[in-house]
Amino acid sequence: MRTKVGIFFGGPSREREISFAGGRTVYDNLNKLLFEPIPIFVDSAKCWYLLDWQYLYKGSIRDFFPPVEMISDRNSSIQIYQESLGPMAEEAYEQMGRNVGRMLRRSELPELVDVAFLALHGEYGEDGQIQRELEYLGIPYTGSGIRASEIGMDKSVQKTLMQEKGFAAPAIEVISRAEYFSSEPSFLYERASLKIGWPMVVRPANQGSSIGVSILQESDGPEEFKRQVEAAFFHVSLPLSEWASRETYERQEYLRYLSDLRDGLAFPLDAKLEGDEHAVTIYTPEDLSDRLDKWAEDQPESVLLLQAHQSEDRVLIEAFIAGREFSCIVLRTEDGGCVALPPTEIKKGSEVYDYRSKYLPGLSRKITPIDLPEPAISDIRRDCEKLFAEFGFGAYARIDGFYQEDGTIYLNDPNTTSGMMPSSFFFHQAAEIGLGPSELLTYILRISLWEREQQGSDLGANAAHFGAQIDAKLSELRASLYDKQTVAVLLGGYNAERHISVESGRNVFEKLSGGGRYRPLPIFLSKSGKDNGYALHILPLNLLLKDNADDIKIKLETAWADHPSVVEVRRSCGSLIEKYATNPRFAPEPIGWEALANQSDMVFIALHGRPGEDGEVQTKLEALGLPYNGSEPASSRLTIDKYETLSRLRAIGLPTATQLIISEGEFIENEAYCYDRIEAELPYPLIAKPVDEGCSAAVKLIRQRDELYAYCHLMFRTPQLDEAHARRELHLKQKEEFPQHPRILFEQFIEQGDAIHFLEITGGLITRYDSEGELTYEVFEPSETPAGATILSLEEKFLAGEGQNITPARLAAGDYDYAYVSSRVKADLERAAREMMVSGYCRIDAFVRVYADGRVETIVIEINSLPGMTPATAIFHQAALLDYKPHDFIDQLLQFGVERSSRSSLAALESSVAEMAADMKNPPEGVSFTSREAQVAAADTLIMESTPSTPETQLEDQPDGSTDRSEGKPRWKEILEEAKKLV
Repeated sequence: MRTKVGIFFGGPSREREISFAGGRTVYDNLNKLLFEPIPIFVDSAKCWYLLDWQYLYKGSIRDFFPPVEMISDRNSSIQIYQESLGPMAEEAYEQMGRNVGRMLRRSELPELVDVAFLALHGEYGEDGQIQRELEYLGIPYTGSGIRASEIGMDKSVQKTLMQEKGFAAPAIEVISRAEYFSSEPSFLYERASLKIGWPMVVRPANQGSSIGVSILQESDGPEEFKRQVEAAFFHVSLPLSEWASRETYERQEYLRYLSDLRDGLAFPLDAKLEGDEHAVTIYTPEDLSDRLDKWAEDQPESVLLLQAHQSEDRVLIEAFIAGREFSCIVLRTEDGGCVALPPTEIKKGSEVYDYRSKYLPGLSRKITPIDLPEPAISDIRRDCEKLFAEFGFGAYARIDGFYQEDGTIYLNDPNTTSGMMPSSFFFHQAAEIGLGPSELLTYILRISLWEREQQGSDLGANAAHFGAQIDAKLSELRASLYDKQTVAVLLGGYNAERHISVESGRNVFEKLSGGGRYRPLPIFLSKSGKDNGYALHILPLNLLLKDNADDIKIKLETAWADHPSVVEVRRSCGSLIEKYATNPRFAPEPIGWEALANQSDMVFIALHGRPGEDGEVQTKLEALGLPYNGSEPASSRLTIDKYETLSRLRAIGLPTATQLIISEGEFIENEAYCYDRIEAELPYPLIAKPVDEGCSAAVKLIRQRDELYAYCHLMFRTPQLDEAHARRELHLKQKEEFPQHPRILFEQFIEQGDAIHFLEITGGLITRYDSEGELTYEVFEPSETPAGATILSLEEKFLAGEGQNITPARLAAGDYDYAYVSSRVKADLERAAREMMVSGYCRIDAFVRVYADGRVETIVIEINSLPGMTPATAIFHQAALLDYKPHDFIDQLLQFGVERSSRSSLAALESSVAEMAADMKNPPEGVSFTSREAQVAAADTLIMESTPSTPETQLEDQPDGSTDRSEGKPRWKEILEEAKKLV
């Protein structure tokens, strides 16, 4: 009997996208032999929905909620949240529920779930509200109780309590909304300057994920103070002259920014002209755009005041703490105590540790444990454990703080719910004691049930019952052995997409860990002077869960030794590790390709760009006889070259962008001629990108000569390069990598032209063998991928909550319905894949034009032979429409690789048998077979030596412990019998 776990995620807060991604992580990583996960989506009105599982694999909440059927066609350029629909009757909520599952009444919950896993953040997640509702229903839940949650949510209350209990705390000033908007900002500025000093931190009182946080220097002055405080109140002043001066695309970007829950105001919002008494409520970006145009025309010198409905009542001004920033997870232990895990230092430079830095791999570094002497780490852990106990937290908490040179420890942000992204502190630190995500979640559920037991009443009785059920099942599972195939998951690399590769590989590792069929082995690939340029290492969990490739590489290049503080934590958690961890590994292990072949049955390549998508790794694996995912070497070498790809597609009649390549040698020889040639062949704006790298690496829209100059000099790293100026000219984000490459591909910028409908799509597909051994293609319904700034960024493709992937794409146009357009687009995608000899799977990026006469043009931009496999990537959304859960989809890719490898081996075997038969009929001089038995033995030996290692039958573990045995005689057996007949 599996325990039914209702996973609550979403909610009304500005952190709802991280909650959504965290809920998906929990759903994927719960041990399916112990638990039955039930996804429960909470909307911004605090309604509950029993969500169909397919929607978990959308890129963001806005991809499915509100359902597209309930959104006006006019509101299509920028995705909206449900608040933009305005006030709704209860029937509308029921209708929304029917589109994504069904609406759930509170009274239904006790029949549906045994325990609630809370992956909610902020309001209605960490403030005690939902905890109170669940206690009323008698349903145990994870995390802290009601009172501790209320304390953990309000940062101003936290600061006061911490001072009362003797913890070091910076000077703070609390400004209420009423006080701010009834006072002169200059007065508040002077007061804060005197009381707080410089620098100072401005932050909303009830937001997490660093939303609304800014750092002010004295040089910023009163105007910047005013702007940042208003931003923390989610209030913006917009001069209408500024709006009028913006280009169309700049206006669109500004509206997109305002729509963002994390950085902007979000809709609905109130708008009024400065000096007016009454505001008008605006629900959508399009409505705001219309009003801005009219106001700017009528009153161009006025200032428009915008105020979010989802705002703050209080803003905190606090002294900036100069010190080493850290975050520490504290766990309740089964003896009723608590233990702080090794604290993690956050390395980010001087900028604010904002939402983007927290959740996009590679923008910050997490060093575990923090680089301090062991006594200092012990002090941090002691203070975190003390705060956990003083605030009455339960099950687990995340406590952030700073360590100063004089030994002062400031704990400044206790959280009763941690982010549950795959690379979050939550999983990152638990890996130091050998707990993988699945094992940690099991522990959190079990210890949360212990917490609820202590509360007594019916809630405690229910918790005790389900806790005992989990204990019994755990003992049963630990006593059982499962025959699993080993999958080496290759991740890392050394190009600009290495961090995304780590996230892809980690996601594949975690998906495979949650099933019963495979034992994944994480293998990090890096550059080396040996073994054809590659170094391979088996990673322990604590390295696999680092959030970027550079952290892993640094650790691998450093003499490995367990930090004393980590050893101490492991000692303190000995019984926990023994009960919950499965075969923990605590040190990396170098491994060669031959050894990898001996330890693995197959390989999943989670690399992007070079190496990985260029065929080199595939060639090596084929030589070792290891099956792998994705296309074969010849196809991979073609598809990574974007110029060659489009040249071949153009040759078979598919429409493509006009292209031009400029090499570094040409550019150095005659720079001016290169500019003239580019501008003669390609009008502005145009696209520039490396000719053979992974997707989104240095892909930029070039609008004029200055940007073209900056791009070429930065890509070629010329002697006259002014890198800072070039980065500003190209609008590169902080820490955005820009690779050096010897060739630049310039492409025509694809536009709508005279088509009646135009959109950018990405389409995935997988391949199979039919009964005749022919390769067949299954093309998924494509996703629409509107870009925030014309070119899709790494964030939009891979960061949860950042990109907009509408699946299926909105292909219908005029008189032509979805089926008509989709069938033509999918046929073009298959035609492109066949021409490029794709096998296994791929992702194809393209533009689609639909014309008034019914013509449909699919303009392929590139083919990715190893698509990103991060939790937020579009290919999982597309596969879900065909009922592939991520684990099942990955399994399909692996099994195709095994079958392809087997077919290749069998083809070689058939050839060997034919040669052997010929030799036996006409044996070489001096060679004879003295008996039929000797001839049969020779055939047996030859064939057995050539037989692929694929077992005659495949065993798949089922949740109930049974096995599923495939039927049919292997082809090699048939060949063996035929060979025996020959002799």
